Amino acid sequence: MSAADPSEITTDRLLLSRPVPGDLAAVFRIHADPRVWTHFPSLRPSDPEEIETMMARWRRSWERAGLGTWTVRLRETGEMIGNGGCTLLAPDPDDPAAHVWNLGYRLSADHHGHGYATELARAARTAAAGIAPERPVIAYLVEHNRASAAVAEKAGLTLVHRAPDAGNPDPAVMRLVYADRALTDAQLATALR
Repeated sequence: MSAADPSEITTDRLLLSRPVPGDLAAVFRIHADPRVWTHFPSLRPSDPEEIETMMARWRRSWERAGLGTWTVRLRETGEMIGNGGCTLLAPDPDDPAAHVWNLGYRLSADHHGHGYATELARAARTAAAGIAPERPVIAYLVEHNRASAAVAEKAGLTLVHRAPDAGNPDPAVMRLVYADRALTDAQLATALR
């Protein structure tokens, strides 16, 4: 992997690539599957425009920070099985002290439980360290999504924050923030947006 150009990375089993507009339909198909939203069903997208908006955020991260979310394909077959990586969260572009890398991963339900998310997450942390090692890597998730928490932990992140999930339709749900280091108040605020 080259820190100078992480737009295409191969791991033992995966091909991680900077998304292109032609990926929209496959990304939507994965995100629209209710099986990948069992932990937060109300977030499941129902319109490809929602995925276009999400992919525009990924594009901005690639343009601004040189790293963002990848599409994830199996090396052996080329099948797209999801997306993930480290995307820049920068609420104020002029205040780099609040910037964090958001480690995210969403894989098709048919490919859960094979270690692909962990493989992806470790590659993303390595790429983020090659681009901006001073920027913390965080992962935020709801507490009952134990599989996602396990991936964050296997990728070397530790729990740094637990509180009610503001705005969640279920007031009992707790939001967890994992990070690769202690966060400043500004960085934590970015993670909780």
